[in-house]
Amino acid sequence: MDIEKEVLEVDILVVGAGPAGLSFGYHLANLIKKSEGRVSMPEIIIADKGSYPGAHSLSGAVLNPRALLELMPDYLEKDIPFEKKVHTDSMLYLTEQSKFKLPFLPESLRNDGNYIISLNKFSSWMAEQVEAMEVNIFPETGAYELIVENGQVTGVQTVDLGLDKEGNPRSNFEPGSFIKAKVIVLAEGVHGSLTKQAYSKLNIGAGKLPQSYLTGVKEVWEIPEGRLDDGEIIHTFGWPLPLEEYGGGFVYDMGGNMAAVGFAVGLNSPNPTNDPHFLMQKFKTHPEIRRIFEGGQMLHYGAKTIPEGGYYAMPKLHHDGLLLIGDSAGFLNSQKLKGIHLAMKSGMLAAETVFEALEKDDYSAATLKGMENRFENSWAKEELYKVRNFHAGFEDGLIMGLAHSGLQMITGGSGIFNRRKSHPDYKHMMQIDDYVARKGNEAVEKNIKYDNKYTFDKLTDVFRSGTKHEEEQPSHLVIADFEICNTKCTEEYGNPCQYFCPAQVYEMVDNEEKPGHKKLMLTPSNCVHCKTCDIADPYQIITWVTPEGGGGPNYTNM
Repeated sequence: MDIEKEVLEVDILVVGAGPAGLSFGYHLANLIKKSEGRVSMPEIIIADKGSYPGAHSLSGAVLNPRALLELMPDYLEKDIPFEKKVHTDSMLYLTEQSKFKLPFLPESLRNDGNYIISLNKFSSWMAEQVEAMEVNIFPETGAYELIVENGQVTGVQTVDLGLDKEGNPRSNFEPGSFIKAKVIVLAEGVHGSLTKQAYSKLNIGAGKLPQSYLTGVKEVWEIPEGRLDDGEIIHTFGWPLPLEEYGGGFVYDMGGNMAAVGFAVGLNSPNPTNDPHFLMQKFKTHPEIRRIFEGGQMLHYGAKTIPEGGYYAMPKLHHDGLLLIGDSAGFLNSQKLKGIHLAMKSGMLAAETVFEALEKDDYSAATLKGMENRFENSWAKEELYKVRNFHAGFEDGLIMGLAHSGLQMITGGSGIFNRRKSHPDYKHMMQIDDYVARKGNEAVEKNIKYDNKYTFDKLTDVFRSGTKHEEEQPSHLVIADFEICNTKCTEEYGNPCQYFCPAQVYEMVDNEEKPGHKKLMLTPSNCVHCKTCDIADPYQIITWVTPEGGGGPNYTNM
């Protein structure tokens, strides 16, 4: 379909209105205002695919305010939406029916001085501060393709609107635009579609370890009075995961009888029926967790992936006309499972780099390389380098992982190995027959009957995420070969997509053309944009592409 598209030219384009992209916009505008006319205010656009800034923002979330204090020293005077300051902090090891509380927490795992927040409320608040600095934020703007010309990133193409499921224009068709800019800043979150294109088109991952991921699922509840202490945080490890797998749970007091509960599991699981949503529901049946939430009401749900690979898995942060920040670039402390403050700091470092580019009127890699230099000389690098081998230490399971992490704390992050080689997460998945032979049938049984009052099926949870998509549009989950899904994957892996997706997008249904066989049915309208499928599919034939802007979850208190 050959359709002429409008070309919009701006100075700076940021893709993603999360903490990283918004910190970039705020800091750059502030630097320009402080330059007292030495640098003119450029046209900055922050484009976000969500229906409003923060609609797709999801995290645990505990905020270390270090970067916020640098970015906005007067933040306490701006009605910032903190839920609670952390007052009580504990780590529990769980077995199926019991718990063991660690007698003390290492300083590296404490949350003293941190705040429990709702990331989507925090992002919405930040957007207000950014717009007050005369930076334009365009929600419902889905960036579809990264434009590279002669090796230089020059812009993005936005999503066409009003196409039917076959890709043909409907009566309300509106072609997408080409947005050209001197610098494109990718702040689109974990495993973003444009970031993935940058890996393939620009080879920004050359010489780096493959990124590793967790998928985290979260519910927000209204709970009976007195179930949690004021500002209480609980982290758990152990059950319901086997010792060989990586992940854990959390419970956070959010004030006003509100609490968050969540569970995250590594996508390097050998289990082809690895199901983060199921594990979350199973986690809630533990007596220690049930005593907190039973009798309450579940209000909100969400899911996202988390980049866990650490310092050695971070891509090159710059290219001609391009910078990468936040989760797009792997700015996350894997030991603390915290990335908001690092995302914000990365946005600030990028803003300082672009400010220099504006001063020089030079947007080439020679100037934008300043992003790498600033990072390497920042506290963000210092923090990430100390935990550079943390995730890799758990390659041999929980027991060895705890031993490795203890040695890493003593040795400044190196432990007994440094820069341990790893494989992409999907390569860890075992074929279903091999896994059952090794672990037994009970390891793949989903033995919870959901009552949809305390434990919930996926569709009930997805409803609480506020997820909506325009039904009559091309699927944004592109399957390269359905025949593999319907035959080879069924035989070899048992169709893991129906398990690892936390939103029931993928379902095996009866194949009317082949009685006795199943076929894959997609329900893209359920998608919460977590990207798990794009990461974990063992054949790598699922590609997540950007749907029409405004689609996806509409998170509340998440």
